[in-house]
Amino acid sequence: MAVFMDLNLMFSADRTRISKLLETAAHLGFSTVAINYTFEPTSLLPLQEIPVPKPINELIDQLPVVQGRSRPIRVLNRLTVVVSDPSHYRPNAPEYRRFDLLAVQPTSEKLFHAACMLYDIDIICISVTEKLPFFFKRAPINGAIDRGVVFEVSYSAAIRDSTMRRYTIANAASLTDSCKGKNVILSSAAEKALELRGPYDITNLGLLFGLSDGDAKEAVSSTCRAALLHAETRKTASGIVIRDSDKNATSTCAGDTPAAKRVKTT
Repeated sequence: MAVFMDLNLMFSADRTRISKLLETAAHLGFSTVAINYTFEPTSLLPLQEIPVPKPINELIDQLPVVQGRSRPIRVLNRLTVVVSDPSHYRPNAPEYRRFDLLAVQPTSEKLFHAACMLYDIDIICISVTEKLPFFFKRAPINGAIDRGVVFEVSYSAAIRDSTMRRYTIANAASLTDSCKGKNVILSSAAEKALELRGPYDITNLGLLFGLSDGDAKEAVSSTCRAALLHAETRKTASGIVIRDSDKNATSTCAGDTPAAKRVKTT
């Protein structure tokens, strides 16, 4: 039996709204969801603080049980950085490690290329609220796929507005044509419970976006699971690098010169 996931429920400080989102997601059959905190740095406030995820017990008193399963819904935290300048993505920022998933939404072709090839992230968000200012190219997309990064298309904007519906379909179709339907996840980006749709409805949307039937089903299940595994690996590797760096710094301070340059005595 497939395990369905929605890795993009928009954070709200309103406990009632978050509770209804989680209850509806569980009722629709989603086993795992991610509360998405959006961070959009600006040139006017370059030192904006990255948000801190709230503990789940501060958002909801009791997790709802997933429809058709005997266990409560699993809730993760996710950070999405809207990148309009290279400085907006901060590699090795300790604040990023507070989140289970790390995503970026690039606003230019140059930044999209960097996100695909360089950024240590899990998800690249495709804008669905406006016409993309660039065309997708196969080379960076293939690079992202090789690195295990997934592309996200969200559908709630298409529910809210007819103009955004056209942008969503056009941008999603352009992406799926370039990536051949691989490494694509479909998420809601829902702000209200009424904007959520069930896994099979989302699969039908995937067909409209240009995904095959198999890829559309994977976009709400196994590809989401791959993104979670990628995130776990990324965080583990990052921790190892940080600890190794600390060890190297300690060993360097132990003597006047680095260990590799010390003269051995006989």
